[in-house]
Amino acid sequence: MASGVSVVRLGGMIALVVALAACNPPVRRHGYVPAEADLAEIVVGEDTRLAVSDRIGRPSSSGLMQGGDWFYVGSTWKHVALRAPQEIDRQVVVIRFDDEGIVENVERFGLEDGKVVALSRRVTDSNIEGVTFLRQLLGNLGNFTLDQFTD
Repeated sequence: MASGVSVVRLGGMIALVVALAACNPPVRRHGYVPAEADLAEIVVGEDTRLAVSDRIGRPSSSGLMQGGDWFYVGSTWKHVALRAPQEIDRQVVVIRFDDEGIVENVERFGLEDGKVVALSRRVTDSNIEGVTFLRQLLGNLGNFTLDQFTD
């Protein structure tokens, strides 16, 4: 009888561990954002692109306009069961350079500062909004010729 109780107890403890593990959704981190201590070493008005690259590394993204600013982006995503992943944190560090390649400004933005921007849209807007079915039907009457219906 004692062995039956210990098997039930062991099964209960395994079920408890599995249930507790399921409560913590997996979190994934993407990208790279330099630490605040590393950014504090960058001297605005003195450091160059090369100095910044040596201290914190080159970014994965850089701007195409106005001196090619550098963007460091890191985000944290929470994955819960079958739901779509949810972004729970985002950090963006922008290092702006002047025309000579000298650091002009260092900025940090968080998820609360961001806006959703559609970089690309592949949706064709329907041109029939506000047009009734009868108007669509009558509008096509002049678009047919008799030879389309006879062979």
